[in-house]
Amino acid sequence: MRVTNAPASRERRRRRLERAKGFYGARSKLFRTATEAVDRALRLSTEHRKLKKRDFRQLWIARVNAAARAEGMSYSKFIAGLIKAGVTLNRKSLSEIAIHDPAGFKTLVEIARKA
Repeated sequence: MRVTNAPASRERRRRRLERAKGFYGARSKLFRTATEAVDRALRLSTEHRKLKKRDFRQLWIARVNAAARAEGMSYSKFIAGLIKAGVTLNRKSLSEIAIHDPAGFKTLVEIARKA
């Protein structure tokens, strides 16, 4: 009797096509195109996990800048003042304070001004 690797090969193909579910057209049906699409998706997902961090930091900075300018101070002067004053809040926290606690943010602006 001849031994083949058919069950394992079929399982490998099934797993790959399972990952391609939801892709458009041949990308979810044909093994080779599905393989290429899945490989690309995995490669880009790694890259985009890194980019997401960059995008969020950019958003927080934009929010802090807007709030600081509303108080009559530029972002760079605000951050420099906080560093001199020894305030160790990250951009994410500053952004949350700017949105949810305007009075608290005003206090931080005053601290930055004095420093």
